[in-house]
Amino acid sequence: MDAFYASAELLRYPQLKGLPVIIGGGRRAEDEALKARYGDRLDEIPPEAFPQLKDYVGRGVITTATYPARAFGVGSAMGMMKAAKLCPQAILLPVDFARYRHFSRQFKAIITAMAPQMEDRGVDEVYIDFTHVEGGQDDHGRSLALRMQQAIHAATGLTCSVGVAPNKQLAKMASEFNKPNGVSIVLESDLQTMIWPLACRKINGVGPKADAKLQALGINTLGDLAAKDLPWLVEHFGRSYGAWLHASSWGRDNRPVVTESEPVSMSRETTFDRDLHAVRDKAELGAIFTELCQMVAADLQRKGYVGRTIGIKLRYPDFRIATRDHSLPLYTQDAAAIRHAAGQCLKRAPLDQRLRLLGVRVGGLLPLEQALAQGLVGDWQAMRQALRQAQSRPAIAEHKADPYTLPLFGDLD
Repeated sequence: MDAFYASAELLRYPQLKGLPVIIGGGRRAEDEALKARYGDRLDEIPPEAFPQLKDYVGRGVITTATYPARAFGVGSAMGMMKAAKLCPQAILLPVDFARYRHFSRQFKAIITAMAPQMEDRGVDEVYIDFTHVEGGQDDHGRSLALRMQQAIHAATGLTCSVGVAPNKQLAKMASEFNKPNGVSIVLESDLQTMIWPLACRKINGVGPKADAKLQALGINTLGDLAAKDLPWLVEHFGRSYGAWLHASSWGRDNRPVVTESEPVSMSRETTFDRDLHAVRDKAELGAIFTELCQMVAADLQRKGYVGRTIGIKLRYPDFRIATRDHSLPLYTQDAAAIRHAAGQCLKRAPLDQRLRLLGVRVGGLLPLEQALAQGLVGDWQAMRQALRQAQSRPAIAEHKADPYTLPLFGDLD
């Protein structure tokens, strides 16, 4: 999907089309004031009434940006303060995940009605197998891709870009060739002319560190990479990654489109606008911590999963990260059980300095029906008793005297 979050917002605010718009952070006082003033007449809000990026203060990051904003060098995952220097006049809108999930379900339903073999790759991206779909091979797949684009736009008002190729790796790359609202076809015979001139970073799987190493070795394009033989790549990058680089540079990818897969974990995290202290900001941190647990529990319940490994993630001002996990005796999707177990994790984490980020994760997932059939789902009362017994162990009891943990992360009774 093209600039998915931003495009979904422009349906709500058509007066912002053609303007640089940034999506990031939660709803702010200015947003609430506009909503209260205009009610359902959101399309009547004049552009100059919206908050602008130049007035933002904090450490939030951009979720996405419209194409006019991207022209200023602004992009996803960029800090908003940095983006404000590049495009101060950009309009800043809060993230509305419920709205984006709604549109995500819509466009995926349209696709599966036309081509049932679809691999879900997140809220705004899928892989589709055209092989056995009626008309899927017409004009090298272009005809079906265009019909999908038209059907999605007619139902949602949103546009998407489609890459059609012999395999997932090339299709992923092709989908970026003609944005927005484009269809790009890459055939096996196009490898040298369309793929080899590209930078190695264009391969989904080559990150900054690998790219830096490739460049240090004089490899800047996929053509340069393809010119290296397999033994040389294995020598410099290891057997597995070297073999993958060699295959990718030659456009080889045998991965099938996977229509069903089980998630391994679900998590929620937030980066604070300012560093928070475990004691001095205990009320604010406690509320955020509880809300994260409730959000993860709601995700599990909505998607029909339970988990038993509860974890937390902390990031400090120097960007060091600490994680802790705690395994429950039974599976759960209960917010209170998750909150209690996550609190036990926090009691084992260093909290003697301020926090930049806090996250909660539930892993070891099973579908709820499967866990119920096997008698693996526990109620909160039973698990609380088991956790209290575990707390009596000396290693845990020592942390109860820690002034940085007990005031904020005590039991929820």
